[in-house]
Amino acid sequence: MTTAVADGAFEARGAQFDASWRRNALLLAGMWAALLLLFRRDVADLATIYWTNTTFGHCLFIAPVVAWLVWQRRADLPAVRAEAWWPGLAIVAGGGFAWLLGDAAGVALFRHLGLVVMLQGSAVALLGPNVARALLFPLAYMIFLVPFGEGLEKPLQDLTVAILVPLLDLFGVPAHVDGVLITTPNGYFEVAEACSGAKFVIAMVAYGALVANVCYVSWTRRAAFMAVALVVPMLANGLRAFGTVYAAYLTSPEAATGYDHIVYGWVFFGAVMAGVLAIGWKWFDRDPDAPWFDAAKLQRAWPGVARMPAVVALTGLCIVSLFMAWGGAFAARADQLPAKVAAPQVAGWTQVPPSRRAEWKPNFPGADHFVMSRYSDGLGAEVDLVLAVYGSQREGKELVGFGQGAIRENDKWVRIEDLPELDGGGAMRMTAPGPVEREVITWYRIGDVLTPSESRVKAETLKAKLLGGRQRAVAVMVSAEKGELPARAAIKRFLGVLGPIERVADRAAGAD
Repeated sequence: MTTAVADGAFEARGAQFDASWRRNALLLAGMWAALLLLFRRDVADLATIYWTNTTFGHCLFIAPVVAWLVWQRRADLPAVRAEAWWPGLAIVAGGGFAWLLGDAAGVALFRHLGLVVMLQGSAVALLGPNVARALLFPLAYMIFLVPFGEGLEKPLQDLTVAILVPLLDLFGVPAHVDGVLITTPNGYFEVAEACSGAKFVIAMVAYGALVANVCYVSWTRRAAFMAVALVVPMLANGLRAFGTVYAAYLTSPEAATGYDHIVYGWVFFGAVMAGVLAIGWKWFDRDPDAPWFDAAKLQRAWPGVARMPAVVALTGLCIVSLFMAWGGAFAARADQLPAKVAAPQVAGWTQVPPSRRAEWKPNFPGADHFVMSRYSDGLGAEVDLVLAVYGSQREGKELVGFGQGAIRENDKWVRIEDLPELDGGGAMRMTAPGPVEREVITWYRIGDVLTPSESRVKAETLKAKLLGGRQRAVAVMVSAEKGELPARAAIKRFLGVLGPIERVADRAAGAD
Protein backbone atom coordinates (compact mmCIF):
# COMPACT_ATOMS: atom_id res chain seq x y z
CA MET A 1 0.00 0.00 0.00
CA THR A 2 1.32 3.46 -0.86
CA THR A 3 1.55 6.28 1.66
CA ALA A 4 1.26 10.03 1.35
CA VAL A 5 4.51 11.93 0.85
CA ALA A 6 5.50 15.49 0.06
CA ASP A 7 4.32 17.74 -2.82
CA GLY A 8 2.80 16.07 -5.82
CA ALA A 9 2.36 12.69 -4.13
CA PHE A 10 -0.90 11.05 -3.20
CA GLU A 11 -2.65 9.60 -0.19
CA ALA A 12 -3.04 5.94 0.71
CA ARG A 13 -5.60 3.89 -1.18
CA GLY A 14 -8.92 3.86 0.67
CA ALA A 15 -8.32 7.23 2.36
CA GLN A 16 -11.24 9.53 3.07
CA PHE A 17 -12.28 12.31 0.72
CA ASP A 18 -10.91 15.62 1.94
CA ALA A 19 -12.84 18.90 2.35
CA SER A 20 -12.05 20.13 -1.19
CA TRP A 21 -13.31 16.87 -2.64
CA ARG A 22 -16.58 17.09 -0.72
CA ARG A 23 -17.04 20.77 -1.61
CA ASN A 24 -16.43 20.28 -5.33
CA ALA A 25 -18.61 17.17 -5.43
CA LEU A 26 -21.48 19.11 -3.83
CA LEU A 27 -21.02 21.93 -6.32
CA LEU A 28 -21.11 19.38 -9.16
CA ALA A 29 -24.32 17.87 -7.80
CA GLY A 30 -25.82 21.35 -7.58
CA MET A 31 -24.77 22.24 -11.12
CA TRP A 32 -26.17 18.99 -12.47
CA ALA A 33 -29.46 19.64 -10.68
CA ALA A 34 -29.57 23.15 -12.16
CA LEU A 35 -28.87 21.85 -15.68
CA LEU A 36 -31.55 19.20 -15.41
CA LEU A 37 -33.99 21.86 -14.22
CA LEU A 38 -33.08 24.36 -16.94
CA PHE A 39 -33.37 21.70 -19.63
CA ARG A 40 -36.33 19.90 -18.06
CA ARG A 41 -38.10 19.75 -21.41
CA ASP A 42 -35.27 17.68 -22.84
CA VAL A 43 -35.07 15.59 -19.66
CA ALA A 44 -38.79 14.81 -19.95
CA ASP A 45 -38.32 14.01 -23.63
CA LEU A 46 -35.51 11.59 -22.82
CA ALA A 47 -37.52 9.93 -20.05
CA THR A 48 -40.45 9.44 -22.44
CA ILE A 49 -38.19 7.93 -25.10
CA TYR A 50 -36.56 5.56 -22.60
CA TRP A 51 -39.88 4.39 -21.24
CA THR A 52 -41.99 4.14 -24.40
CA ASN A 53 -39.55 3.40 -27.23
CA THR A 54 -38.32 -0.20 -27.04
CA THR A 55 -35.32 0.65 -29.21
CA PHE A 56 -33.91 2.73 -26.35
CA GLY A 57 -35.18 0.82 -23.34
CA HIS A 58 -31.57 -0.07 -22.49
CA CYS A 59 -30.92 3.62 -21.75
CA LEU A 60 -32.82 3.17 -18.47
CA PHE A 61 -29.83 1.18 -17.20
CA ILE A 62 -27.08 3.59 -18.27
CA ALA A 63 -27.29 5.96 -15.28
CA PRO A 64 -27.14 3.08 -12.74
CA VAL A 65 -24.22 1.56 -14.65
CA VAL A 66 -22.36 4.90 -14.59
CA ALA A 67 -22.99 5.15 -10.83
CA TRP A 68 -21.65 1.61 -10.39
CA LEU A 69 -18.54 2.39 -12.44
CA VAL A 70 -17.82 5.42 -10.25
CA TRP A 71 -18.47 3.36 -7.10
CA GLN A 72 -15.92 0.79 -8.26
CA ARG A 73 -13.31 3.56 -8.30
CA ARG A 74 -14.15 5.00 -4.89
CA ALA A 75 -11.13 3.49 -3.08
CA ASP A 76 -8.59 5.30 -5.27
CA LEU A 77 -10.42 8.57 -5.98
CA PRO A 78 -9.40 10.32 -2.71
CA ALA A 79 -5.77 9.98 -3.82
CA VAL A 80 -6.49 12.27 -6.78
CA ARG A 81 -6.94 15.92 -5.90
CA ALA A 82 -10.26 17.48 -6.93
CA GLU A 83 -9.93 21.05 -8.17
CA ALA A 84 -12.01 23.37 -10.29
CA TRP A 85 -10.56 23.92 -13.76
CA TRP A 86 -11.52 26.82 -16.00
CA PRO A 87 -10.79 25.07 -19.36
CA GLY A 88 -13.43 22.49 -18.50
CA LEU A 89 -16.03 25.17 -19.22
CA ALA A 90 -15.08 24.91 -22.90
CA ILE A 91 -16.69 21.46 -22.89
CA VAL A 92 -19.79 22.91 -21.24
CA ALA A 93 -19.91 25.62 -23.92
CA GLY A 94 -19.48 22.97 -26.64
CA GLY A 95 -22.45 21.08 -25.22
CA GLY A 96 -24.47 24.29 -25.09
CA PHE A 97 -23.66 25.03 -28.72
CA ALA A 98 -24.65 21.48 -29.77
CA TRP A 99 -27.94 21.96 -27.91
CA LEU A 100 -28.45 25.29 -29.69
CA LEU A 101 -27.88 23.68 -33.10
CA GLY A 102 -30.36 20.95 -32.27
CA ASP A 103 -32.91 23.47 -31.01
CA ALA A 104 -32.55 25.66 -34.10
CA ALA A 105 -32.61 22.80 -36.62
CA GLY A 106 -35.23 20.75 -34.79
CA VAL A 107 -32.84 17.81 -34.30
CA ALA A 108 -33.58 16.16 -30.96
CA LEU A 109 -30.38 14.09 -31.18
CA PHE A 110 -28.23 17.24 -30.99
CA ARG A 111 -30.26 18.67 -28.09
CA HIS A 112 -29.94 15.47 -26.11
CA LEU A 113 -26.26 15.14 -26.97
CA GLY A 114 -25.68 18.75 -25.94
CA LEU A 115 -27.30 18.18 -22.54
CA VAL A 116 -25.18 15.11 -21.84
CA VAL A 117 -21.99 16.91 -22.92
CA MET A 118 -22.87 19.79 -20.60
CA LEU A 119 -23.15 17.30 -17.72
CA GLN A 120 -19.82 15.72 -18.67
CA GLY A 121 -18.15 19.12 -19.04
CA SER A 122 -19.43 20.18 -15.62
CA ALA A 123 -17.65 17.21 -14.05
CA VAL A 124 -14.40 18.14 -15.78
CA ALA A 125 -14.76 21.82 -14.82
CA LEU A 126 -15.52 21.18 -11.14
CA LEU A 127 -13.40 18.10 -10.42
CA GLY A 128 -10.43 18.89 -12.63
CA PRO A 129 -8.52 17.06 -15.37
CA ASN A 130 -6.84 14.55 -13.05
CA VAL A 131 -10.14 13.32 -11.63
CA ALA A 132 -11.64 13.41 -15.14
CA ARG A 133 -8.88 11.05 -16.29
CA ALA A 134 -9.57 8.78 -13.32
CA LEU A 135 -13.28 8.76 -14.26
CA LEU A 136 -12.70 8.80 -18.01
CA PHE A 137 -14.70 5.70 -18.86
CA PRO A 138 -17.71 6.43 -16.61
CA LEU A 139 -17.90 9.96 -18.00
CA ALA A 140 -17.52 8.75 -21.58
CA TYR A 141 -20.11 6.01 -20.99
CA MET A 142 -22.69 8.71 -20.28
CA ILE A 143 -22.88 9.19 -24.06
CA PHE A 144 -25.17 6.15 -24.13
CA LEU A 145 -27.77 8.28 -22.37
CA VAL A 146 -28.30 9.83 -25.82
CA PRO A 147 -30.86 7.90 -27.92
CA PHE A 148 -29.06 7.34 -31.22
CA GLY A 149 -29.00 4.75 -33.97
CA GLU A 150 -32.51 4.86 -35.46
CA GLY A 151 -30.89 5.42 -38.85
CA LEU A 152 -29.69 1.80 -38.68
CA GLU A 153 -33.22 0.43 -39.05
CA LYS A 154 -33.48 0.57 -42.85
CA PRO A 155 -30.04 -0.95 -43.64
CA LEU A 156 -30.60 -3.62 -40.99
CA GLN A 157 -33.99 -4.42 -42.52
CA ASP A 158 -32.23 -5.00 -45.83
CA LEU A 159 -29.53 -7.10 -44.12
CA THR A 160 -32.17 -9.24 -42.39
CA VAL A 161 -33.86 -9.90 -45.73
CA ALA A 162 -30.48 -10.72 -47.30
CA ILE A 163 -29.88 -13.36 -44.60
CA LEU A 164 -33.44 -14.66 -44.49
CA VAL A 165 -34.06 -15.34 -48.17
CA PRO A 166 -31.09 -17.67 -48.85
CA LEU A 167 -32.00 -19.66 -45.73
CA LEU A 168 -35.57 -20.08 -46.98
CA ASP A 169 -34.18 -21.31 -50.30
CA LEU A 170 -31.82 -23.67 -48.49
CA PHE A 171 -34.68 -25.23 -46.52
CA GLY A 172 -36.93 -25.49 -49.55
CA VAL A 173 -39.44 -22.81 -48.61
CA PRO A 174 -40.79 -21.14 -51.79
CA ALA A 175 -40.84 -17.40 -51.18
CA HIS A 176 -41.39 -14.24 -53.20
CA VAL A 177 -39.51 -11.16 -52.03
CA ASP A 178 -40.65 -7.59 -52.69
CA GLY A 179 -38.52 -5.13 -50.76
CA VAL A 180 -39.15 -5.95 -47.09
CA LEU A 181 -42.23 -8.06 -47.89
CA ILE A 182 -41.93 -11.84 -48.11
CA THR A 183 -44.71 -14.09 -49.38
CA THR A 184 -44.76 -17.86 -48.80
CA PRO A 185 -47.46 -20.37 -49.78
CA ASN A 186 -49.27 -19.92 -46.46
CA GLY A 187 -48.20 -16.48 -45.27
CA TYR A 188 -47.41 -12.84 -45.94
CA PHE A 189 -44.61 -11.38 -43.84
CA GLU A 190 -43.07 -7.96 -43.36
CA VAL A 191 -39.54 -7.50 -42.06
CA ALA A 192 -40.72 -4.48 -40.08
CA GLU A 193 -38.50 -1.88 -38.46
CA ALA A 194 -39.22 -3.55 -35.11
CA CYS A 195 -37.83 -6.79 -36.58
CA SER A 196 -34.75 -5.19 -38.12
CA GLY A 197 -32.64 -5.93 -35.06
CA ALA A 198 -31.67 -2.27 -34.66
CA LYS A 199 -32.73 -2.20 -31.01
CA PHE A 200 -30.56 -5.21 -30.25
CA VAL A 201 -27.55 -3.87 -32.16
CA ILE A 202 -27.78 -0.50 -30.39
CA ALA A 203 -28.10 -2.19 -27.00
CA MET A 204 -25.19 -4.49 -27.84
CA VAL A 205 -22.95 -1.50 -28.60
CA ALA A 206 -23.53 -0.21 -25.06
CA TYR A 207 -23.16 -3.71 -23.61
CA GLY A 208 -20.02 -4.43 -25.60
CA ALA A 209 -18.38 -1.16 -24.59
CA LEU A 210 -19.04 -1.94 -20.93
CA VAL A 211 -17.65 -5.47 -21.10
CA ALA A 212 -14.66 -4.35 -23.16
CA ASN A 213 -13.69 -1.86 -20.46
CA VAL A 214 -14.47 -3.98 -17.41
CA CYS A 215 -13.00 -7.27 -18.60
CA TYR A 216 -10.13 -6.37 -20.91
CA VAL A 217 -6.89 -4.41 -20.75
CA SER A 218 -5.56 -5.11 -24.25
CA TRP A 219 -6.97 -2.72 -26.85
CA THR A 220 -6.72 -5.45 -29.48
CA ARG A 221 -8.94 -7.73 -27.43
CA ARG A 222 -11.34 -4.88 -26.71
CA ALA A 223 -11.67 -4.16 -30.43
CA ALA A 224 -12.18 -7.86 -31.20
CA PHE A 225 -14.91 -8.16 -28.57
CA MET A 226 -16.69 -5.06 -29.91
CA ALA A 227 -16.60 -6.55 -33.41
CA VAL A 228 -18.15 -9.77 -32.14
CA ALA A 229 -20.74 -7.81 -30.16
CA LEU A 230 -21.79 -6.04 -33.38
CA VAL A 231 -21.68 -8.88 -35.90
CA VAL A 232 -23.28 -11.66 -33.84
CA PRO A 233 -26.62 -9.88 -33.15
CA MET A 234 -26.94 -8.91 -36.82
CA LEU A 235 -26.51 -12.53 -37.90
CA ALA A 236 -28.66 -13.79 -35.04
CA ASN A 237 -31.50 -11.47 -36.03
CA GLY A 238 -31.47 -12.90 -39.53
CA LEU A 239 -31.69 -16.39 -38.03
CA ARG A 240 -34.52 -15.32 -35.75
CA ALA A 241 -36.48 -13.90 -38.71
CA PHE A 242 -35.87 -17.11 -40.65
CA GLY A 243 -37.06 -19.16 -37.68
CA THR A 244 -40.28 -17.16 -37.51
CA VAL A 245 -41.07 -17.56 -41.22
CA TYR A 246 -40.05 -21.22 -41.25
CA ALA A 247 -42.18 -21.98 -38.19
CA ALA A 248 -45.11 -20.24 -39.89
CA TYR A 249 -44.51 -22.36 -43.00
CA LEU A 250 -44.59 -25.56 -40.94
CA THR A 251 -47.55 -24.52 -38.79
CA SER A 252 -49.44 -21.27 -39.39
CA PRO A 253 -48.61 -17.55 -39.47
CA GLU A 254 -50.83 -16.97 -36.44
CA ALA A 255 -48.87 -19.49 -34.37
CA ALA A 256 -45.48 -18.05 -35.31
CA THR A 257 -46.04 -14.29 -35.39
CA GLY A 258 -47.77 -11.57 -33.46
CA TYR A 259 -46.67 -9.43 -30.55
CA ASP A 260 -45.26 -12.40 -28.66
CA HIS A 261 -42.55 -13.02 -31.21
CA ILE A 262 -41.12 -9.57 -30.42
CA VAL A 263 -41.12 -10.42 -26.71
CA TYR A 264 -39.54 -13.80 -27.39
CA GLY A 265 -37.03 -11.93 -29.50
CA TRP A 266 -35.78 -10.17 -26.39
CA VAL A 267 -35.40 -13.55 -24.67
CA PHE A 268 -33.54 -14.82 -27.72
CA PHE A 269 -31.19 -11.86 -27.71
CA GLY A 270 -30.68 -12.20 -23.99
CA ALA A 271 -29.27 -15.61 -24.84
CA VAL A 272 -27.21 -14.01 -27.62
CA MET A 273 -25.74 -11.52 -25.14
CA ALA A 274 -24.83 -14.38 -22.83
CA GLY A 275 -23.33 -16.23 -25.78
CA VAL A 276 -21.20 -13.26 -26.79
CA LEU A 277 -19.96 -12.97 -23.21
CA ALA A 278 -19.16 -16.68 -23.17
CA ILE A 279 -17.18 -16.31 -26.40
CA GLY A 280 -15.08 -13.54 -24.93
CA TRP A 281 -14.70 -15.11 -21.47
CA LYS A 282 -11.63 -17.14 -22.39
CA TRP A 283 -9.68 -14.01 -23.38
CA PHE A 284 -10.49 -11.80 -20.36
CA ASP A 285 -7.16 -10.30 -19.33
CA ARG A 286 -8.07 -7.88 -16.57
CA ASP A 287 -7.44 -8.88 -12.95
CA PRO A 288 -10.74 -8.29 -11.07
CA ASP A 289 -8.78 -6.96 -8.08
CA ALA A 290 -6.59 -4.59 -10.09
CA PRO A 291 -7.13 -0.84 -9.50
CA TRP A 292 -9.07 0.96 -12.21
CA PHE A 293 -6.41 3.65 -12.58
CA ASP A 294 -2.95 4.48 -11.31
CA ALA A 295 -3.37 7.37 -8.89
CA ALA A 296 0.39 7.99 -8.92
CA LYS A 297 0.13 9.05 -12.57
CA LEU A 298 -2.70 11.48 -11.91
CA GLN A 299 -0.87 14.05 -9.82
CA ARG A 300 0.02 16.48 -12.59
CA ALA A 301 -0.34 20.22 -11.97
CA TRP A 302 -2.46 21.74 -14.75
CA PRO A 303 -2.67 25.39 -15.74
CA GLY A 304 -6.07 27.00 -15.35
CA VAL A 305 -6.93 25.73 -11.88
CA ALA A 306 -9.54 27.95 -10.19
CA ARG A 307 -9.31 28.91 -6.54
CA MET A 308 -13.04 29.59 -6.25
CA PRO A 309 -14.98 26.55 -7.57
CA ALA A 310 -18.34 28.22 -6.94
CA VAL A 311 -17.44 30.93 -9.46
CA VAL A 312 -16.67 28.23 -12.05
CA ALA A 313 -20.07 26.63 -11.45
CA LEU A 314 -21.90 29.96 -11.73
CA THR A 315 -19.97 30.87 -14.88
CA GLY A 316 -20.92 27.53 -16.43
CA LEU A 317 -24.60 28.13 -15.69
CA CYS A 318 -24.35 31.62 -17.19
CA ILE A 319 -22.84 30.17 -20.36
CA VAL A 320 -25.64 27.66 -20.87
CA SER A 321 -28.25 30.33 -20.05
CA LEU A 322 -26.89 32.45 -22.91
CA PHE A 323 -27.37 29.55 -25.33
CA MET A 324 -30.92 29.07 -24.06
CA ALA A 325 -31.67 32.76 -24.57
CA TRP A 326 -30.22 32.59 -28.07
CA GLY A 327 -32.46 29.61 -28.81
CA GLY A 328 -35.48 31.55 -27.52
CA ALA A 329 -34.71 34.36 -29.94
CA PHE A 330 -34.69 31.87 -32.83
CA ALA A 331 -38.07 30.46 -31.84
CA ALA A 332 -39.71 33.90 -32.12
CA ARG A 333 -38.96 34.20 -35.84
CA ALA A 334 -41.72 33.35 -38.35
CA ASP A 335 -42.78 34.30 -41.89
CA GLN A 336 -46.21 35.69 -42.70
CA LEU A 337 -48.41 33.13 -44.48
CA PRO A 338 -51.68 33.50 -46.39
CA ALA A 339 -54.81 33.24 -44.26
CA LYS A 340 -55.94 30.31 -46.39
CA VAL A 341 -54.25 27.88 -48.78
CA ALA A 342 -56.29 26.20 -51.52
CA ALA A 343 -55.42 23.30 -53.79
CA PRO A 344 -54.17 24.59 -57.16
CA GLN A 345 -56.16 24.34 -60.35
CA VAL A 346 -54.43 21.97 -62.79
CA ALA A 347 -55.25 22.18 -66.49
CA GLY A 348 -56.97 19.04 -67.77
CA TRP A 349 -57.45 17.63 -64.29
CA THR A 350 -60.51 17.90 -62.04
CA GLN A 351 -60.74 17.43 -58.29
CA VAL A 352 -62.51 14.23 -57.23
CA PRO A 353 -63.36 12.54 -53.89
CA PRO A 354 -60.58 10.69 -52.01
CA SER A 355 -59.84 7.05 -52.76
CA ARG A 356 -61.95 4.52 -50.90
CA ARG A 357 -59.62 1.57 -51.44
CA ALA A 358 -57.35 2.44 -48.50
CA GLU A 359 -57.37 5.74 -46.64
CA TRP A 360 -54.08 7.60 -46.80
CA LYS A 361 -53.32 10.86 -45.06
CA PRO A 362 -49.71 12.01 -44.57
CA ASN A 363 -48.72 13.17 -41.10
CA PHE A 364 -47.48 16.76 -40.65
CA PRO A 365 -48.35 17.75 -37.07
CA GLY A 366 -48.16 21.45 -36.34
CA ALA A 367 -48.44 22.55 -39.98
CA ASP A 368 -49.97 26.02 -40.31
CA HIS A 369 -51.80 24.86 -43.43
CA PHE A 370 -52.47 21.34 -44.69
CA VAL A 371 -54.15 20.73 -48.04
CA MET A 372 -54.81 17.36 -49.66
CA SER A 373 -56.71 16.97 -52.90
CA ARG A 374 -57.27 14.18 -55.41
CA TYR A 375 -57.25 14.85 -59.16
CA SER A 376 -58.46 12.85 -62.16
CA ASP A 377 -57.73 13.43 -65.83
CA GLY A 378 -60.80 11.46 -66.92
CA LEU A 379 -58.59 8.99 -68.76
CA GLY A 380 -57.94 6.58 -65.91
CA ALA A 381 -55.25 8.49 -64.05
CA GLU A 382 -55.91 9.67 -60.48
CA VAL A 383 -53.33 11.45 -58.35
CA ASP A 384 -53.19 12.89 -54.82
CA LEU A 385 -51.50 16.24 -54.15
CA VAL A 386 -50.47 17.18 -50.61
CA LEU A 387 -49.26 20.57 -49.38
CA ALA A 388 -48.04 21.13 -45.81
CA VAL A 389 -47.03 24.73 -45.09
CA TYR A 390 -45.11 26.06 -42.08
CA GLY A 391 -44.45 29.72 -41.29
CA SER A 392 -41.69 28.64 -38.90
CA GLN A 393 -40.40 25.51 -37.21
CA ARG A 394 -39.82 24.61 -33.58
CA GLU A 395 -40.17 21.64 -31.25
CA GLY A 396 -43.39 19.82 -32.09
CA LYS A 397 -43.84 21.93 -35.22
CA GLU A 398 -41.29 20.54 -37.65
CA LEU A 399 -41.34 19.77 -41.35
CA VAL A 400 -39.52 16.46 -40.95
CA GLY A 401 -39.31 14.20 -37.94
CA PHE A 402 -39.89 10.71 -36.62
CA GLY A 403 -43.30 9.35 -37.64
CA GLN A 404 -43.93 12.26 -40.02
CA GLY A 405 -44.41 12.38 -43.76
CA ALA A 406 -45.98 9.75 -45.98
CA ILE A 407 -46.20 7.09 -43.25
CA ARG A 408 -47.25 7.69 -39.66
CA GLU A 409 -45.88 5.80 -36.68
CA ASN A 410 -47.73 2.47 -36.33
CA ASP A 411 -49.51 3.16 -39.63
CA LYS A 412 -51.38 0.57 -41.69
CA TRP A 413 -49.22 1.70 -44.60
CA VAL A 414 -45.85 -0.05 -44.84
CA ARG A 415 -42.78 1.05 -46.78
CA ILE A 416 -41.78 -1.57 -49.34
CA GLU A 417 -38.74 0.15 -50.80
CA ASP A 418 -37.21 3.44 -51.81
CA LEU A 419 -37.26 4.15 -55.54
CA PRO A 420 -35.13 6.32 -57.84
CA GLU A 421 -35.92 10.03 -57.63
CA LEU A 422 -38.48 11.57 -59.97
CA ASP A 423 -38.06 15.20 -61.03
CA GLY A 424 -35.82 15.80 -58.03
CA GLY A 425 -38.28 14.30 -55.56
CA GLY A 426 -37.66 11.38 -53.24
CA ALA A 427 -39.71 8.33 -54.23
CA MET A 428 -41.09 5.52 -52.09
CA ARG A 429 -43.32 2.53 -52.73
CA MET A 430 -45.62 1.40 -49.94
CA THR A 431 -48.57 -0.90 -49.35
CA ALA A 432 -51.64 -1.23 -47.15
CA PRO A 433 -54.00 -4.17 -46.41
CA GLY A 434 -56.12 -5.03 -49.39
CA PRO A 435 -53.53 -5.10 -50.71
CA VAL A 436 -53.28 -1.56 -52.07
CA GLU A 437 -49.97 -0.31 -53.42
CA ARG A 438 -49.04 3.35 -53.71
CA GLU A 439 -46.07 5.39 -54.88
CA VAL A 440 -45.26 8.72 -53.22
CA ILE A 441 -42.92 11.45 -54.46
CA THR A 442 -41.84 14.03 -51.87
CA TRP A 443 -40.16 17.45 -52.15
CA TYR A 444 -39.29 19.93 -49.42
CA ARG A 445 -39.02 23.67 -49.99
CA ILE A 446 -36.91 25.52 -47.41
CA GLY A 447 -36.41 29.18 -48.29
CA ASP A 448 -35.10 29.07 -51.85
CA VAL A 449 -33.95 25.44 -51.70
CA LEU A 450 -35.91 22.50 -53.12
CA THR A 451 -34.70 19.11 -51.90
CA PRO A 452 -35.88 15.53 -51.28
CA SER A 453 -33.39 15.10 -48.42
CA GLU A 454 -34.54 15.29 -44.81
CA SER A 455 -30.98 15.96 -43.64
CA ARG A 456 -30.76 18.87 -46.11
CA VAL A 457 -34.04 20.18 -44.64
CA LYS A 458 -32.46 20.20 -41.18
CA ALA A 459 -29.32 21.91 -42.47
CA GLU A 460 -31.28 24.60 -44.31
CA THR A 461 -33.56 25.13 -41.31
CA LEU A 462 -30.50 25.64 -39.12
CA LYS A 463 -29.00 28.04 -41.65
CA ALA A 464 -32.21 30.08 -41.79
CA LYS A 465 -32.41 30.24 -38.00
CA LEU A 466 -28.79 31.26 -37.48
CA LEU A 467 -28.54 33.73 -40.37
CA GLY A 468 -32.06 35.13 -40.25
CA GLY A 469 -33.21 33.77 -43.60
CA ARG A 470 -36.74 32.89 -44.66
CA GLN A 471 -38.39 30.71 -42.06
CA ARG A 472 -41.17 29.29 -44.23
CA ALA A 473 -41.08 25.62 -45.16
CA VAL A 474 -43.32 23.56 -47.42
CA ALA A 475 -43.70 19.84 -48.09
CA VAL A 476 -45.14 18.84 -51.47
CA MET A 477 -46.24 15.26 -52.13
CA VAL A 478 -47.63 13.73 -55.30
CA SER A 479 -48.91 10.18 -55.02
CA ALA A 480 -50.87 7.59 -56.99
CA GLU A 481 -52.19 4.10 -56.36
CA LYS A 482 -51.19 1.19 -58.51
CA GLY A 483 -54.06 0.28 -60.82
CA GLU A 484 -54.64 -0.27 -64.48
CA LEU A 485 -52.24 2.58 -65.09
CA PRO A 486 -48.84 2.28 -63.34
CA ALA A 487 -48.54 4.73 -60.46
CA ARG A 488 -45.43 6.40 -61.80
CA ALA A 489 -47.00 6.92 -65.24
CA ALA A 490 -49.96 8.71 -63.64
CA ILE A 491 -47.64 10.86 -61.53
CA LYS A 492 -45.51 11.82 -64.54
CA ARG A 493 -48.62 12.80 -66.49
CA PHE A 494 -49.77 15.01 -63.60
CA LEU A 495 -46.36 16.64 -63.06
CA GLY A 496 -46.19 17.46 -66.76
CA VAL A 497 -48.99 20.02 -66.35
CA LEU A 498 -48.62 20.96 -62.67
CA GLY A 499 -45.54 23.09 -63.33
CA PRO A 500 -42.31 23.55 -61.35
CA ILE A 501 -42.66 22.21 -57.79
CA GLU A 502 -40.85 25.22 -56.33
CA ARG A 503 -43.53 27.53 -57.78
CA VAL A 504 -46.29 25.34 -56.35
CA ALA A 505 -44.63 25.49 -52.92
CA ASP A 506 -43.98 29.23 -53.06
CA ARG A 507 -47.57 29.98 -54.03
CA ALA A 508 -48.82 27.91 -51.12
CA ALA A 509 -46.55 29.89 -48.78
CA GLY A 510 -47.64 33.22 -50.28
CA ALA A 511 -44.19 33.94 -51.68
CA ASP A 512 -45.02 33.90 -55.38
